Amino acid sequence: MTDEHKARLLIVDDEEDMLEGLRRLLGYEMPHVAVDTASRPSQAVARVEQELYDVVLLDIRMPEMDGMEVLAALRRKDPWLTVVMMTAYGSIETAVEAIKKGAYDFVTKPFDRQALIRVLEKAMERNRLIRENLHLRRRAEGKPPFEQFVGQSAPMRSLYERIQAVARTDYAVLIRGESGTGKELVARAVHSLSRRGQRPLISINCPAIPEHLLESELFGHKKGAFTGADRDHRGIFEEAHSGTLFLDEIADIPVNVQTKLLRALQEGEIKPLGDVKARKVDVRILSSTNQDLEEKIRDRTFREDLFYRLNVVTIRTPALREIPEDIPLLATHFVRMACEELGVSVKRFSESALEALMGRDWPGNVRQLQNVVRQAVMFSPEDVIRAEDLRRLETGFGGNVGGGRKAAGGPGDGRVVPYKDAKERVVEEFTSRYVRDLLERTEGNVSRAAEMSGLTRAALQKIMRRYGIRSEDYRAFSNHSRA
Repeated sequence: MTDEHKARLLIVDDEEDMLEGLRRLLGYEMPHVAVDTASRPSQAVARVEQELYDVVLLDIRMPEMDGMEVLAALRRKDPWLTVVMMTAYGSIETAVEAIKKGAYDFVTKPFDRQALIRVLEKAMERNRLIRENLHLRRRAEGKPPFEQFVGQSAPMRSLYERIQAVARTDYAVLIRGESGTGKELVARAVHSLSRRGQRPLISINCPAIPEHLLESELFGHKKGAFTGADRDHRGIFEEAHSGTLFLDEIADIPVNVQTKLLRALQEGEIKPLGDVKARKVDVRILSSTNQDLEEKIRDRTFREDLFYRLNVVTIRTPALREIPEDIPLLATHFVRMACEELGVSVKRFSESALEALMGRDWPGNVRQLQNVVRQAVMFSPEDVIRAEDLRRLETGFGGNVGGGRKAAGGPGDGRVVPYKDAKERVVEEFTSRYVRDLLERTEGNVSRAAEMSGLTRAALQKIMRRYGIRSEDYRAFSNHSRA
């Protein structure tokens, strides 16, 4: 192992013989560690300022500067530094003082060789965990709070301001808005900006969990509480303790679970299924819905008292039709994302294409716009995506790409197509068109088409068989075109 890949240890002691003895001992016993030495406190402080050390082994008695002073100076240079103190004066009072001032551990002279190695190995591991967590935290903190939001319109600026104001409190927040308007992004922003930002954010999609399992998922259960409960299970309330719980699509929670959720919010405690004891929890609640909760209260399918518990503060996410001036910014942002996802050269929209996007209806909001942009990047042959490329996409997909109202409602005669059927139809049309376009581009070369699409050859052939697509048809087409 080269020195650049080794952990780094700095030994600080004013006795040269001690330094040399420890350097040899630890170099032999810990070959995975690069050992440096410093005989003066000022030299140690300078080294820590210039280099990143995993552990410092520091003598507590030195003439130039007291070891406690050196400890403080080192931690000012690197607050996350792991320091082990060593001394011939092994009193408990000295050990406690050193640890109170930030030392990780304490060893006494003369050393027990194996005890010293164990302490240093534990210190190395502790340092590794701290540095990893610090790195992750800095990566998260280095991102602007609204990095994933795009838009500078007045409604979006108002949204940013409201998120920041709400984040400073611990109130329950109800996030309301149409599907595809970024309600989950709002929840994540509120959490990350709050005092709980370094604690867990646990999300649960309420309609995705069967009713008979939802209570167990929320509150947990004891072994034997019901058939199949073969072990204790911690609910998401406990998982989110000291953090934030995001209940997505809260309107779909059954009334019987609403009652137990209300009790948990009122009492600040939960009782797992099959348990006789309640457990205290400290959780901030964020919830979201795209439904009319007031109407559901009138229909007695949503508890009014729960509504007021959840709706201490409301945040509304604007629909895309309310912020048309942000569509060029969004489309440009999604183009960059799609190009990265697909591994293609950077593309951009022409002015006419952006105007076309701004002039459309978007019932699926930002999520629908992103899907259209992905398709435009995928199927547009040039680096500039033009309005005619968007029209060609509409033609290829039966007019449903781009968000006319027919896409949500059905064939155009006012009849509402069931969601599952409409989704299957769009997916089939997309898949068929995608594969045909691939084969046109590769002149029927299935291997090359599979490579371009990221599919295996076998998977692509399976799709072709399903839709009755033959590669030879595209080879013939290409030969005919060249003729």
